[in-house]
Amino acid sequence: MELSDANLQTLTEYLKKTLDPDPAIRRPAEKFLESVEGSQNYPLLLLTLLEKSQENVIKVCASVTFKNYIKRNWRIVGILVEDEPNKICESDRIAIKANIVPLMLSSPEQIQKQLSDAISIIGREDFPQKWPDLLTEMVNRFQSGDFHVINGVLRTAHSLFKRYRHEFKSNELWTEIKLVLDAFALPLTNLFKATIELCSTHANDASALKVLFSSLILIAKLFYSLNFQDLPEFFEDNMETWMTNFHTLLTLDNKLLQTDDEEEAGLLELLKSQICDNAALYAQKYDEEFQPYLPRFVTAIWNLLVTTGQEVKYDLLVSNAIQFLASVCERPHYKHLFEDQNTLTSICEKVIVPNMEFRAADEEAFEDNSEEYIRRDLEGSDIDTRRRAACDLVRGLCKFFEGPVTGIFSGYVNSMLQEYAKNPSVNWKHKDAAIYLVTSLASKAQTQKHGITQANELVNLTEFFVNHIQPDLKSASVNEFPVLKADGIKYIMIFRNQVPKEQLLVSIPLLINHLQAESIVVHTYAAHALERLFTMRGTNNSTLITAAEMAPFVEVLLTNLFKALTLPGSSENEYIMKAIMRSFSLLQESIIPYIPSVITQLTQKLLAVSKNPSKPHFNHYMFESICLSIRITCKANPDAVGSFEEALFMVFTEILQNDVQEFIPYVFQVMSLLLEMHKNEIPRSYMALFPHLLQPVLWERTGNIPPLVRLLQAYLERGANTIASAAADKIPGLLGVFQKLIASKANDHQGFYLLNSIIEHMPPESVDQYRKQIFILLFQRLQNSKTTKFIKSFLVFINLYCIKYGALALQEIFDSIQPKMFGMVLEKIIIPEIQKVSGQVEKKICAVGITKILTECPPMMDTEYTKLWTPLLQALIGLFELPEDDTIPDEEHFIDIEDTPGYQTAFSQLAFAGKKEHDPVGQMVNNPRIHLAQSLHKLSTACPGRVPSMLSTSLNAEALQYLQGYLQAASVTLL
Repeated sequence: MELSDANLQTLTEYLKKTLDPDPAIRRPAEKFLESVEGSQNYPLLLLTLLEKSQENVIKVCASVTFKNYIKRNWRIVGILVEDEPNKICESDRIAIKANIVPLMLSSPEQIQKQLSDAISIIGREDFPQKWPDLLTEMVNRFQSGDFHVINGVLRTAHSLFKRYRHEFKSNELWTEIKLVLDAFALPLTNLFKATIELCSTHANDASALKVLFSSLILIAKLFYSLNFQDLPEFFEDNMETWMTNFHTLLTLDNKLLQTDDEEEAGLLELLKSQICDNAALYAQKYDEEFQPYLPRFVTAIWNLLVTTGQEVKYDLLVSNAIQFLASVCERPHYKHLFEDQNTLTSICEKVIVPNMEFRAADEEAFEDNSEEYIRRDLEGSDIDTRRRAACDLVRGLCKFFEGPVTGIFSGYVNSMLQEYAKNPSVNWKHKDAAIYLVTSLASKAQTQKHGITQANELVNLTEFFVNHIQPDLKSASVNEFPVLKADGIKYIMIFRNQVPKEQLLVSIPLLINHLQAESIVVHTYAAHALERLFTMRGTNNSTLITAAEMAPFVEVLLTNLFKALTLPGSSENEYIMKAIMRSFSLLQESIIPYIPSVITQLTQKLLAVSKNPSKPHFNHYMFESICLSIRITCKANPDAVGSFEEALFMVFTEILQNDVQEFIPYVFQVMSLLLEMHKNEIPRSYMALFPHLLQPVLWERTGNIPPLVRLLQAYLERGANTIASAAADKIPGLLGVFQKLIASKANDHQGFYLLNSIIEHMPPESVDQYRKQIFILLFQRLQNSKTTKFIKSFLVFINLYCIKYGALALQEIFDSIQPKMFGMVLEKIIIPEIQKVSGQVEKKICAVGITKILTECPPMMDTEYTKLWTPLLQALIGLFELPEDDTIPDEEHFIDIEDTPGYQTAFSQLAFAGKKEHDPVGQMVNNPRIHLAQSLHKLSTACPGRVPSMLSTSLNAEALQYLQGYLQAASVTLL
């Protein structure tokens, strides 16, 4: 694409169309842009547009399109993938890097943010090696005095350096950070001092202060990133400058920067929050160096906490300030600051209790934004909430002062509960705070999977449960005091390992009852609590709560769970669907009487959500529940498979026809499960679908490959004869799929799964004409790119072929491709590499195949191949007795992530659609060692004297000893 006005015009037209709400106009425009993004100059056309276009909407659209283009294509995956081209040519890369920084700095803020992100994406790949002048270019702009430009530089630097906060230590990382510090630390410090001076100069100019404080926030964030890995010498030498100024800013209060908004944090709050983070970082990691400054920070932050209001806009500031105190009180160095009983009482009274209160904003979230409330409260994304920080501070204080702190809070808890008892309908928030306090006091260590794993010995959890939690859950109405109901259910969930089993059994009917609550939070918590209880393990690893104990509740449990999905706001509630899945898994055959109604409800739900799949977890658990229904029912009654097909196929057809990408991999897995339930023939409904499964477009999506291969394997296992007789013209299509998969390093093993099923199940005459071509394709791949994974799969395949068609047939097909090829394969591949094969079944296939080559292949006994006979036997004994060779060459460690450019629906394996491991030699050979001994005995009977002499001349002593053990175990001798 040339940089011409005509092309700029075309691009403008198409960008406009991508904003059109009508999909008929929007989608073709998106497809067009996708089709030209590999063309030279495409990114430069976008940059020209966002610089020169007269229309602001086109500028913004071009900047977003450019950023996404960089995100998708800048990283060169070609190092790993032969078949993945580099989408951006070198001249475009150079031009982008030359122009993007000045363009970003001269753009308005909305566009500046997009380009700044693009620079950090390019920087992640190219900085510092391939973009050495980026830092100099950025630092030089500090001199400009224009804070629009300076903030652009700071924003870009922040997005470039923030990865230092979570990267693992490595020499490469340290070299890069050192380079950044050498170029950046001094100019940043000078800019910090200059900006603070300007703040004094412009103390009465609100608009100037806004710009300057935006800069200070970014400078404080950069300070955090650059100091995270280790304390740099430069910052240690300049600690006085930074800490004194940080302390001044913490105590600063300028009326011009205060905002009227109660929700949104202002610049002053954001800056102080970041400074609290920076102080906490130094207090935790560099406590010796930070010691002289610590007391004044503790005082400043304490004053901040005592004087800051309850408004939502202060939440981040308050939680960061409390987290600072929490990190300080846990360090032995600073223990003395908190020892005084009055100090502890003051912290409890002035910081912890007020920040545990359930505020109007929390109540609003509970009622109107339940999804966000649940995410924060249940899933631990409440990092920045006041309650979470207060809870962490309680845990921190308990580390050294558990007795006194528990004593102080017990008094609070009792007085809160008394207040509640006086007038529950008015004072319910007191009880909520009391439950929260008890929870934070009692829980020392917690995991998502097991709830509380370590509890405070001084708190009697069961007594509190019986006296204060159960009564709320037993009350007649499931809808009164919803917050307290949710607290009670959460208490059961968190302390499920501390509360005795009999109390949990009492709770189960109460939880089932609360599935009917109108409050989304309450019925979600009830579902989640049941699901967690059902996964608890008792003795001998069985579930703690058994199907027998659940028997009285099966009907009401299933009824209420499915009813809960019809409650407003919960039609795609993932917690409820996960609880349905877990209930099926626990109850097993107890659910069979309810399956007809259950499967109807599940298919209706599937049909509804397939119109617009938006909740990946919900969808996953729904398909798991469908698989469980099928497994449990068909285990008891195999003929029931037909009724499931009747119920599901209509919806499946619709999903496949409408190309619902998110669901197609799931549909293939469920179909495999159903097809594997059939004992003899493939039903006609499946055969009608067979040709469609071979369409190349389905195989383009990586997420489809594993489930499609499994489905084709099910076709071959159940109906190879039908395919050979009724669909022989589709065999080349089947082999075409194998050919495509084998060419990809990421999917070659899937190609072998398919090939092995073809060899094992198809009638030999139906694949005769293709056999030689299959081997030629495999050898071509071996020559072009030989990886450990490919070798392992190749070894399993040739040994399976040998078992199926005989050792002589294997030798003949190799030698028909090229004379003496069989010897080369034995010498260069089988003998040196067999030790790499892993997996019980795979090793068994290889052992039986090699035994056949040794004992049923005449050329091994009387041609030039004879010299390989003993080394092959030695390699086989090695496969039996030596540890597996699991070394992988360095350059192969990254193969898994190749072949998947861009975003694709990833493959999600359904646990309950799992496939049983199939052993193709199970019927024939039980113990491969005994089988080897018997086969050698048979061979020595046919040619007496030969075998012992070959063994005695060249088999090493240790291997010979093992072999004699096999012969003894099989009670045979060699003649």
